Amino acid sequence: MPLKHPAFVIALTAGLSATAIGFFASASTDTPRFENAPARVATAVFAGGCMACIEADFDKVPGVIETLTGYTGGTAEDPSARDVARGGTGHLEAVKVTYNPSKVSYSDLAEYYVRHIDPTDAGGQFCEQGEAHRSAIFVSGQGERDTAEKVLATAGRTLGQDVATEILPAAPFWPADGSHQDTAKRNASKYEKARAACGRDAGLKALWGKVDQNS
Repeated sequence: MPLKHPAFVIALTAGLSATAIGFFASASTDTPRFENAPARVATAVFAGGCMACIEADFDKVPGVIETLTGYTGGTAEDPSARDVARGGTGHLEAVKVTYNPSKVSYSDLAEYYVRHIDPTDAGGQFCEQGEAHRSAIFVSGQGERDTAEKVLATAGRTLGQDVATEILPAAPFWPADGSHQDTAKRNASKYEKARAACGRDAGLKALWGKVDQNS
């Protein structure tokens, strides 16, 4: 039967809130997308030499949802691994960490990060030296900057040395190609050999003492 008052129907539809429209749209779907996703997620970006190593370290942290290796802090757009390795782009190897703030805080992540690098090395990290391997915390907003400053100051007091890790403003993050993602998971044997050869864990133990690197 045709509607007698189509204008009323149009007006009613236009008056629906975005929330209501979203409800009716989701109600028509058998399985909602991202059903188990947390209500809110956040990201943090850290550079600490070997990005595969930093990625693997953060993958162990409860509350971390995803890690993504890439390049940030430079001037070139969409740089390749070769571009960054050659130098001159200004980019650092880095990892973008997506996390659930209800399970792990930004402060927790920053403290974990600094214990998994040598914050006293201004030239790079362990066997990897040069522009792209410098350590840095990329911050968004004053809150993150305050936290990073506090964490690095504490590290300096703990080690009794000057800290060289930089605090830099968040910049465009360029993901590395697939061959540089999830390295520790995709090729565990090769990754472990390369990490050992670089002396990363031995260096961390010598610097920080008997620290559980899996905590």
